[in-house]
Amino acid sequence: MNNVQMYPLAMRVMHWLMAALILSLLFVGLSMVTSLGAWQYTLLNWHKTAGLIAALALIVRLGIRLMSTKPALPSSMPKLQYYAAKLTHWAFYLLLGCMPLTGYLMQNAAGRPVMLFGQALPQLISTDLAWYGLFRELHAWLSVLLMALIILHITAALYHGLIKRDGVLKSMLK
Repeated sequence: MNNVQMYPLAMRVMHWLMAALILSLLFVGLSMVTSLGAWQYTLLNWHKTAGLIAALALIVRLGIRLMSTKPALPSSMPKLQYYAAKLTHWAFYLLLGCMPLTGYLMQNAAGRPVMLFGQALPQLISTDLAWYGLFRELHAWLSVLLMALIILHITAALYHGLIKRDGVLKSMLK
């Protein structure tokens, strides 16, 4: 039986740092597509770098998750909620992996270099306007799915913390 009450500190820190980074990326991404301001180029470069950092953080987070013992979900939780929670977490990992990949491929297809700490990363696909459009559209739709998943996640966390008071929210806060 799993008697762990709290997520390990490393998982909690990664969760909250990645939450701040992902929300920032979504906010900046939305800002870039709704404006043609002079600052857009600066934000685009920040967005690309931060997206790559988020991809690296995801790899670290997955490693921590695989090596850590996590608290069990409450036994009182209905099976449908249990499976929805599991599916939601794996959907997060899938989306958080696909978002930087589609962004990277979009930049490749546009012929724009992707830099990480001053170093150009390899071009995975050749410049192609049709591929650019496809990856841009896919990146946008994945961001909408990610925002919906974040809203669902926050709603579920608040439900468990404020209504059910079953320790699920507390296990990630302390």
